[in-house]
Amino acid sequence: MSAGARPGGTWGSALTTQEFAAVRGAGFEPVGQVFGAAVYAAGDARGYDCPGTPESFGLLVEAMYQARQTAIERMAAECAGLGGHGVVGVRLRRGSFRLGGLEFTAIGTAVRAPGAAPGPGAPFTSDLSGQDFARLVRAGWVPAGLALGISIGSRHDDRATARQTRQWSGNVEVAGWTELVSRSRHDARRALEGDVRRLGAEGVVIAGMQLRVRAQDCPAAVGRRDHIVEATITGTAIARFARAGHRRASPALTVMPLGPRSRRPGS
Repeated sequence: MSAGARPGGTWGSALTTQEFAAVRGAGFEPVGQVFGAAVYAAGDARGYDCPGTPESFGLLVEAMYQARQTAIERMAAECAGLGGHGVVGVRLRRGSFRLGGLEFTAIGTAVRAPGAAPGPGAPFTSDLSGQDFARLVRAGWVPAGLALGISIGSRHDDRATARQTRQWSGNVEVAGWTELVSRSRHDARRALEGDVRRLGAEGVVIAGMQLRVRAQDCPAAVGRRDHIVEATITGTAIARFARAGHRRASPALTVMPLGPRSRRPGS
């Protein structure tokens, strides 16, 4: 039995009262809370040298992308088991696993349109709130799936960086760090657009961008440090209602949030 199902046909939900009302108003009903998880032993990049390039982190990026996708697919499988058409309000989280590695989780509320037969493909997934999901449907758009963009880059702290970060340097821009952050975010956005195209969607409603920064000893210069930036962008890929057999082939378009997102405690 799925974690969202209950004896007697009752169901669980992560929706607020306002989200529940909005989802029902859009012609859907919740069928249960669904969950997916994956634990990966994601190590550092193989063959990393100084200065690192996005390509040198390719295996690590692939592992982190696959871990999130596995958690999402398991959540969607629970949704299908409950007879749902999709999952709304998805929250993706990453944390350390006590036995080692990283744990990736996905949790949301499965919904269905009463009287409609399940589609031929996997249920849709969306991190939109219940209210934003309802706005999307009323505007003639549907979620195509969760889209991800991940990029990891690094930069060696050279003499210029060391000079700009000294206490007595004053308020100056650290040009090397700015370049690293900008490049990592740009590469993550480009990866996100590729994921949107993979889902056959026309655009993406971006939920947020995470930036993690860490430092490690440089493998090429004793006493020097490398800064490594991981940029992750998540959002819901969307498509217009279309006639059967007709699909637009327009480039992926970034769409900003539809409205204020309701924040849950701990999200």
